[in-house]
Amino acid sequence: MTTEELTITARDGVGLAATLELPDGDRPAAAALLLVGSGEVDRDSDHPKLRLGVTRELATALAGAGIASLRYDKRGVGASGGSFLATTFDDARRDATDALDALRRHEAVDPARVLVIGHSEGAMHAISLAAADPDLAGVGVLSGPAVTGEATLRWQAQQIVPTLPAFVRVLMRLLRQTPEGAQNKLFARVRATDEVVLRVQGRRLNAGWLRGFLDHDPAAEFARVRVPVFALTGDLDLQVDPGDLDRMRELVTRAPVETHRPAQVNHVLRRSSGVGAPSEYRRQVKAGQPLDPAVLDALRVWARAHTAVHA
Repeated sequence: MTTEELTITARDGVGLAATLELPDGDRPAAAALLLVGSGEVDRDSDHPKLRLGVTRELATALAGAGIASLRYDKRGVGASGGSFLATTFDDARRDATDALDALRRHEAVDPARVLVIGHSEGAMHAISLAAADPDLAGVGVLSGPAVTGEATLRWQAQQIVPTLPAFVRVLMRLLRQTPEGAQNKLFARVRATDEVVLRVQGRRLNAGWLRGFLDHDPAAEFARVRVPVFALTGDLDLQVDPGDLDRMRELVTRAPVETHRPAQVNHVLRRSSGVGAPSEYRRQVKAGQPLDPAVLDALRVWARAHTAVHA
């Protein structure tokens, strides 16, 4: 496999640092654009405090299937230019579109055999791209929602609170605090302003991104998709409702849909021996636990089938 470091120039001139993985084999190659999840994460899905490596492992798995991949650092993260805090949800989608254009233009890539695969927030942008681009070979939705960002966050809060330590839950009751109440206050404050960056409890918040995420509803985009869909959410995902897979099957009526709900797999696509709580992620990463092999195998098989050269 050959690794090429390059810079994607976004439409506003910001440079996005990227990695193109090119497996050995015939050229031009089939390829996938990999889109990372939410937060201040780089092209590998790594945060300075938590190196999840989701898209790095996806790239390696796809290379094993003879499929190239492109992944990039978000604005203001890693080696990319721009400001992370000033990046809106729409900015992130436009950057994904520009990255897709750059991938198709690369001389080593077959533009007729390009997939878009996103994880978490990246899955939302992947569906947006697929809805607007019937020439894609397919779209992969990993741990992605089929409802609004607000509905996803509210569901997430309900699932995660029971996994908190008992003393934390007791303290919340004593302070008469609830996740729903805290969310209501935050959402109302973010929607009451058009500021891109907002200071909340002494910390700067990417309010422009959050407003866009809360209001974004992927339902209409799923309904417009005309390319093959691969959707996978682990049944222990506590950040995105695995039941959204059923909604995706109902919404996508113009293309084939393949859904997977692997047992004992959490939001970061790792096998869990617990309940799938975010508190597990750090232990899994520290132990060097890779993505679940069954997840990677299913994605590889689907991606190879939809990028094969037909005589």
